[in-house]
Amino acid sequence: MATEGERIPLILDSTAVASLFDQELQKAFDSLGCFNLAIFGKTGSGKSTLLNAIFAQAIASTGIGEPVTKGLNYYRHPNGYLGVYDSEGFETGTSGDAILAGLDRIVGKSNSGPMDQRIHAAWYLVRWSDRRFEAAQQSFITGIAALGVPVIIVMSQVPVIERDGEFEIHPDAVAFAKYIESLSLPTFGDGKVLLTNALPDLFSNTVVYGLQELLDATYEVVPLAAQTALTAAQGVDGRRKKDAAAAVIKQATVVASGIGAVPIPIADAALLVPNQIAMIARITAIYGLPRSRARSLSIAGSAILTGGATYAGRYVATQLLRFIPGGIVAGSVISGTVAAALTRAIGFAWVKVCEYAVTLSDTEQESFFSGSEVKEAFTKYLKSGK
Repeated sequence: MATEGERIPLILDSTAVASLFDQELQKAFDSLGCFNLAIFGKTGSGKSTLLNAIFAQAIASTGIGEPVTKGLNYYRHPNGYLGVYDSEGFETGTSGDAILAGLDRIVGKSNSGPMDQRIHAAWYLVRWSDRRFEAAQQSFITGIAALGVPVIIVMSQVPVIERDGEFEIHPDAVAFAKYIESLSLPTFGDGKVLLTNALPDLFSNTVVYGLQELLDATYEVVPLAAQTALTAAQGVDGRRKKDAAAAVIKQATVVASGIGAVPIPIADAALLVPNQIAMIARITAIYGLPRSRARSLSIAGSAILTGGATYAGRYVATQLLRFIPGGIVAGSVISGTVAAALTRAIGFAWVKVCEYAVTLSDTEQESFFSGSEVKEAFTKYLKSGK
């Protein structure tokens, strides 16, 4: 039996690490909550194209859909952090009135419930080539805003040509946007119209345009409680994901420093691992890596944090500390400073793994996390010290 003040070695084999990672990943996704977006516009306005561009995935094909009112379907991402109300084939007039009535019921019911059940923002798309903005469209937008849902007017499919680093927007689109803005509708920016193009055209040299501005505007109108989920869901702004991950890493390094305040013998270094597992799980969720791949991710986590060793901490200390500046520890102990440095290095190496993983297709991601490639990539990033 251990004497008073003596540390009891924590045994974490690869199976235990995988199980713990599964639990922490579930908690991490649950803590994100859900960002709910409503998107409206006439048939052919490019709703699906814009959604796919902002969220880097086909929402309708990957989400779980269900009709919520006449003319309106709700799609929920399997991971739970993104919900989309999509009015497929929506036209103004009678169908618009039915959707508004349904929205009124949805908003009235959800506003008395948890934040992740509310509609946090709405995009109303206007195709630039329509060159008409009907009274029924104005009425519909005003009706959405009256329900307390922030509305952003988005002009879609705008031809944008890049020449010598400068962008040329079709003058008809600019004139049309100014006309809509002159109506001063009760929307984001007092009726401001955001010009976008979500699909490049190699033949006409038209480029993707306006997605960052649309995302920034969405962050401005979305409640703070839903912004974490939006960060995980969006695929446009890598800096926001990296900043969120850096905050998680900072918190984990503080915890690691406290654990190492009394120097840890290398044999007991597994005491650091639960904190590091929680950190990696939270970073994984921030990058929106699907929970459906939890098992392959847990395998990756166990390979990284145990390397097949009986003591996860022994592996971390002997194999990874040598990559950390100042990682040679006198007397074979890990101090609070080194524990924090090690945890920080592991966190930022995993950020690089996630940044790479989100560029892969679903099939490529599955293969990456299930095989040895993820461990090799992690070790490479850890060695680089970046």
